[in-house]
Amino acid sequence: MIIGVLGPKGTYSEKAAEQWIEKNGCEGEDVLEYCADIQDVFSLLESKACEIGVVPLENSIEGSVGITLDRLLENDVNIIGETIVTIEHCLLSRGKKEEIKVILSHPQGLGQCRQFLKDQFPAAELRTTGSTSHAAKLATEFEEMAAIASPETAEMYDLNIIMPNIQDRKHNHTRFIVITRTDIPEKVKDYIKADEQNSSYKTSIIVYLDRDRPGALYAILGEFAKNNINLTRIESRPSKKVLGDYVFYIDFEGNINDTIIKDAISNIESNVGMLKILGSYPKFDSYCESN
Repeated sequence: MIIGVLGPKGTYSEKAAEQWIEKNGCEGEDVLEYCADIQDVFSLLESKACEIGVVPLENSIEGSVGITLDRLLENDVNIIGETIVTIEHCLLSRGKKEEIKVILSHPQGLGQCRQFLKDQFPAAELRTTGSTSHAAKLATEFEEMAAIASPETAEMYDLNIIMPNIQDRKHNHTRFIVITRTDIPEKVKDYIKADEQNSSYKTSIIVYLDRDRPGALYAILGEFAKNNINLTRIESRPSKKVLGDYVFYIDFEGNINDTIIKDAISNIESNVGMLKILGSYPKFDSYCESN
C-alpha cells in the first residue's frame, strides 16, 4: 500500500498517516510517498501512483485548509477515514535566539504562532514553505534562520529547540482525512472492512445551492434537524464563479447506508444545484474508544 503525504520526512501529515496506520493494525505493510505540496497528494492519487492520501482538513486555531477543500470539490475522491493530531510547534534553529532574522514555516504554522511571532520576533522576516519539515530542512543552512516545526523534526534535521510550545493556544489540533479514489482500489477495501466494527460514523458532503432564493440554506439544514441528524461541521467556500457565490461543506453523524441518511440526502439533492457525497467513515473518537 502506497500512501501519499505532504513531505519531506517529519511533517505532521506523516505523523497523521502513521497514526492512522497504527489504528488499523497494518504497520510494516505500507510505504509513505512524500509530496511537495497538498495538491501533489491529490495528483498522485488521481494518477494511481498511490492507493491512499492523507491530507490536513482543519486546524483548531487557524480553521480549514483551503487547498484541501478546493481539491475535494474538484477531484474524484472518497473519504475513508479521519485522524486528529496534537500539534506542538517549536522554534528550531542552529543558531541562538538573538541571531534569528528569518523564520520559516508552512502558512498554517505561521498562523498558529502569529501572536508569539509578533511578541518575540517583531523584526524577523517570515517566509512560507511547503511544509513544516521543509522549513526545518531549510533552517539548517544558516544560523540566522529558524523554523516552526515539531520537536521530532529538530532531531531529524539536527536542529536545536530554541523555544518549545510556541503556538498561540495551548490546545492545538489538526484534523486529517484519509482519501482514496472513487473507484476504490482492492488493497484499500481491506482497510474499510477492518473499520466496519466501528459503530459511530460520520458523513461528509458538498452542496451548491445554485438558486438564489430566501431560505434555501435553511431548507437544507431543516432536513437534518427534522430527521434528528447531528451536524458536526458546516462551512462555506467561494465557488470561484462570481463574488458572493458559495459552496457548502457539511459533516454530520451517520452512515450513508442508513435509511434516515439516505432519505435526507435524497430530499436535499432535489432542492440544490449540486450535491457531492465525499464518503462515510468512522469518527475519530470511535477509534479512541476502541483502544
